[in-house]
Amino acid sequence: MGRASFVFFGLILLTQVSADAGDSKAKEKPKHTNRLAKETSPYLLMHAHNPTDWHPWGPEAFEKAKKENKLIFLSIGYSSCYWCHVMERESFNNEKVAKILNDHFICIKVDREERPDIDQVYMTALNMLRQSGGWPLSMFLTSDGRPIFGGTYWPPEDKRFGDETMKGFKSILNVVADLWKENPKDVEKQADKLAAVTATALENAGRGVALVELDRKLLAGIVDDLKDEFDPEYGGFGNPNKKFQGPKFPVPSRLEFLLQQAERTKDNSFTDMACLTLDRMALGGIYDQVGGGFHRYSTERTWNVPHFEKMLYDNAQLAEVYARAYRMTKKPHYRRILEETLAYVEREMMSPEGAFYSSQDAETHHEEGRSYVWTPEELAAALPDKSDLSFIRKVYDADGKPNFEGKYHILHLAKTPFELAKEMNLSTDDFHAKLNPLRQKLFEAREKRDKPFLNKIALTSWSGQMIAGFAETGVALGEKKYLDVASKAADFVLAMQRTKDGRLLRTYGAPPGQAPKAAVHGYLEDYAFLTHGLLALHDATKDNKWLDAARQLTDVMIEFHGDRKSGGYYFTAHDHEKLFARSKDQYDGAQPSGNSVAARNLTRLWIKTGEDKYRAEAERVFKSFAGQLKSAGSGLTALATALDLYIEGIGARKKS
Repeated sequence: MGRASFVFFGLILLTQVSADAGDSKAKEKPKHTNRLAKETSPYLLMHAHNPTDWHPWGPEAFEKAKKENKLIFLSIGYSSCYWCHVMERESFNNEKVAKILNDHFICIKVDREERPDIDQVYMTALNMLRQSGGWPLSMFLTSDGRPIFGGTYWPPEDKRFGDETMKGFKSILNVVADLWKENPKDVEKQADKLAAVTATALENAGRGVALVELDRKLLAGIVDDLKDEFDPEYGGFGNPNKKFQGPKFPVPSRLEFLLQQAERTKDNSFTDMACLTLDRMALGGIYDQVGGGFHRYSTERTWNVPHFEKMLYDNAQLAEVYARAYRMTKKPHYRRILEETLAYVEREMMSPEGAFYSSQDAETHHEEGRSYVWTPEELAAALPDKSDLSFIRKVYDADGKPNFEGKYHILHLAKTPFELAKEMNLSTDDFHAKLNPLRQKLFEAREKRDKPFLNKIALTSWSGQMIAGFAETGVALGEKKYLDVASKAADFVLAMQRTKDGRLLRTYGAPPGQAPKAAVHGYLEDYAFLTHGLLALHDATKDNKWLDAARQLTDVMIEFHGDRKSGGYYFTAHDHEKLFARSKDQYDGAQPSGNSVAARNLTRLWIKTGEDKYRAEAERVFKSFAGQLKSAGSGLTALATALDLYIEGIGARKKS
């Protein structure tokens, strides 16, 4: 790469630092109002009164950048993103930083939940710079949208660490502005190169190796990869060479794959791997022991210190996994986790009409986790009886020093309920009979606190996942009430987030004071995840209206997203806004990819209906990603689950 690229790379330090959240005073009459005030996204509206002159994504911003010969500063985040809020307070709401931005750049703010297509393209560009991704995603672009350089969170000022200095946001802005002014040709060359490698990375996704056999040997190799990455002490997956240190995500698709392999092969080691993970998460602080539901991920190996935001999609997928595990093991605490998690979703994350909201923030009053953690004094105030307080402290391991920021307790179970009951000479039933009313007192005390911001935007894809979570739980627990919730939510999405010609819209919501409405053309994941939920409902209820709707959505997906040449599906529809690159997502991370879920849906539709077109479509997906399944299978476990089902279906057809 050229000299400009070298300078850009010189700005990068991988160390991220925590920052003083600071405090801001509410103003009755905002001093500043920018174009985001007309948007519907709650995340964009949070920035509507920044001194930064934000534009929404659209032609106006790009035309202005071209006319004024300025680079674009693109910031992508989402409403429950903690570091997005920190950077907003420190930089975007800072008059001095805003002046640099406004003088030298055209600033665009994007909600990644509303426009995941934009996020996916520019996150890939960041990865091509050999940087790990995250949010806020901060990118510098040319006036035609080609990426130049980027990062994630930057503090406003330079930070000194020993002999090295981490460049602050103001310094980075000034360097980039100077480079554009003094060496525009070098910057253009950098943009050409980065755009080219990004487009290649996105377009090559899904170029399979034809010689790879779609057989059980391929699946066995993926199991071996997962065993190599498995944490035998605390469950979950990570790097054994680093002793599993660092953040740990649940990755439900991996657990689902292991449970499926266990059911088919009767190999208890697969069940043990999945259940150790589920057991440890149920004990840890990643699970909200007082209010139910899961936080997004653990910041360390033991699942005890979470990143406190709560996402609908995590709770949806984990409900499916715990439901399957409960059907297989009948462990009573899995039933408890399911009941408490879905009670949380109904209480906090669902509208009276049946829409599922997308997320809750990690912070209140600029302090991460404050709504969920406890000081010793707060515990004592909630439980004035000393014996009750002593019992709760023992149960939730809150007897010793605080385990969060030196002053707070994150409540987590010190041992399993069975072990705790045995130590206290109680039966398990008597233990829960004592715990439950005290836990309710803690909940009532916590309910008096200010709650984290709730993003009341319903996303079609995530709603589909939650519909599946409720449907699978209804089957596992034999409780019709969960099927009723799933049906109500499915009816809502199909009625309110689908156009007259059968195409999906991604979002449903409204800014304050306006009527809610659906908006933004649906993406591959919207079709795939909603179809997944509808098929789960059909499995649970046998009502063919869900099967009919699933077929209709799948046919639309094939028509508008299918790659007729190479197989698989593009993230955006053929008539969607054209970016400089088009992605075909494949890897299964915190959420499975749209292609993985689509392959499973197609296989299930083939098995349910006998229509060979769905089998043929599924096979094209598997062949398209066969190379990746063989070389990086632990990153495509949702696709591996679909392939297992497909192989089983092929075998059954041969026998018949």
